[in-house]
Amino acid sequence: MNFHTRKWVKPEDLNPNGTLFGGSLLRWIDEEAAIYAICQLDNQRVVTKFMSEINFVSSARQGDIIELGMTATHFGRTSITLRCEVRNKITRKSILTVEKMVFVNLGENGEPAPHGRTQIRYADEAFERYRTTLTPMQPAASVDEAARRIEADTMN
Repeated sequence: MNFHTRKWVKPEDLNPNGTLFGGSLLRWIDEEAAIYAICQLDNQRVVTKFMSEINFVSSARQGDIIELGMTATHFGRTSITLRCEVRNKITRKSILTVEKMVFVNLGENGEPAPHGRTQIRYADEAFERYRTTLTPMQPAASVDEAARRIEADTMN
């Protein structure tokens, strides 16, 4: 499992007990998992469908740094299943594990849509694919040229 995201526990993230508020952590987990699913499926239209039992085994305090790790465990026809681990980088203790988070891939109509993925896509593979398919940017038109185009369009 790769731990790419780190969060710094700040005063606004604390509960009345002075430890990390579970709701803040769950928001971070859902956001990180959604980003991971978006990157894996190449689609910004994904929604959280299911999150398994959550069992907090330790916490974090103000000033601690926590790490969130994600990995894909299953690719369905229209879904992706993820596993998440959260650990305290300062104390080196596990905070929680979410064994199963399911995200559904949506089409433009907002309905579940097949995504065609069967395995994890790593960042270097995605970068190489984008690098080889990008075309050079065209030079920007001058301001005068753009003004002439706008004027010509409004006269027609």
